[in-house]
Amino acid sequence: MLASRAARNCASSTRFGAAQLVAIPRGAAIAKPQGMSTSAITTHTSQSQHLRSCSAAPKGLAYRSSAFHSSGVLSSKGAWAAKGPISYEELKPLTQAPPLDLTIIDVREPDEVQAGIIPSAVSVPLSQFNDAFDSNKGADFRKQYAFDRPAFDDKLVFYCRSGKRSQQALEFAQKNGWNNVRNYTGSWLDWVKQEEGGK
Repeated sequence: MLASRAARNCASSTRFGAAQLVAIPRGAAIAKPQGMSTSAITTHTSQSQHLRSCSAAPKGLAYRSSAFHSSGVLSSKGAWAAKGPISYEELKPLTQAPPLDLTIIDVREPDEVQAGIIPSAVSVPLSQFNDAFDSNKGADFRKQYAFDRPAFDDKLVFYCRSGKRSQQALEFAQKNGWNNVRNYTGSWLDWVKQEEGGK
């Protein structure tokens, strides 16, 4: 009842038409413009941002803004991070068929990346990381890194050469609102070793 009242109130205060609340895991909800496909929400960030900020929505409702992916599945806040550091065995299959809500980020510097990169990973050097993942900045993120900055509830895996810089990146990301973050503690050195047969 509370959810339907919030939907009616938001619908009457938006120019995007009627809204409906869609249930997601752990009791959260998403305001979704009626008649809009899930995949269309990704490209309609201004609409979802307006719905997210709808003042009539009761406290305790979570709204997904720019990264509601076509799978329609949202991870619970922090559930990914609760698993702790990620291992090669868990990461390897994710590099072969990466979920839409997962970003693997290499925080090594460009000269280090020339030696190779984990498949499907993207590069954001640690020397640029604080500006790139400062929640008050990042307007030129896509222009600089050639991919959209991950949404706050996307799953992130950080790695570097040996796991220390990636831990720094993880901690900074957490302080700035990214909750589903994990460190590949073995990082590049472990990846290469495992790919060569664990020698």
